[in-house]
Amino acid sequence: MSTVKSRRTAGLFLAAAIFAVDQLVKWTVAHPLMLRERGTIEIVPFFRLAWTENNGISLGLLSAETETGRWLLVAMTGLVAAVVLVWLLKERLMPEIAALGAVLGGALGNIVDRIQHGYVVDYADLHFGEFRPFMVFNLADAAISLGVVFILARSLLSRDKPAKPDTPVTENGAAAPSPESQ
Repeated sequence: MSTVKSRRTAGLFLAAAIFAVDQLVKWTVAHPLMLRERGTIEIVPFFRLAWTENNGISLGLLSAETETGRWLLVAMTGLVAAVVLVWLLKERLMPEIAALGAVLGGALGNIVDRIQHGYVVDYADLHFGEFRPFMVFNLADAAISLGVVFILARSLLSRDKPAKPDTPVTENGAAAPSPESQ
């Protein structure tokens, strides 16, 4: 298996792992912990589990209150997940592949929730007194956010210029030094 193909396989494995862990945690908070019935569970003074049914996407945007809205949101997020999958399968660099895998795994976890329940199960409530740096979120949301931030940071700050077609490429995707420069 080529190095690029094995990287892409690793990205797909990461997506599957994030999806599986996300679904396991959501099942755990819903069933053994019965968070829906309990409302909240204090873990430490600045973090608690709090049952939230999110009908929209990030920050409560595009709230889907109707069945039509729900399925339009499923279709839209499914399309985004498909674009991320195609991008992952074309990407050559492991950092981007890993970030795309995180986004894909998180997106699939939230899509499954929306299909099964009509909403996304959110439960993680990070707070400092009354200050909440984030809305209540879940593992899938965290994976999506971290993946997107990483991709943006790499594209803005550290991504090397692409090598010319005849130029050898190093493991991280940068152009290898030419024999004349050594």
